[in-house]
Amino acid sequence: MAEESHSETFTTEEYAYLRFVRFGSLPERVLPSEMVEEVETDRPHEIPELPLDVRPWSAQRI
Repeated sequence: MAEESHSETFTTEEYAYLRFVRFGSLPERVLPSEMVEEVETDRPHEIPELPLDVRPWSAQRI
């Protein structure tokens, strides 16, 4: 028994309705006066935490 693949084709209006049903409406647009300028900076140089096991990570000789 060979199954036929069934694919539907939707119109633009049907796709728009399906997007609305799935995601809802878009939020209001942000006005330029409400936007905030971002200034990127370097991350601070933080000292890493000490490991719980303070033995050296190199292979130990037996």
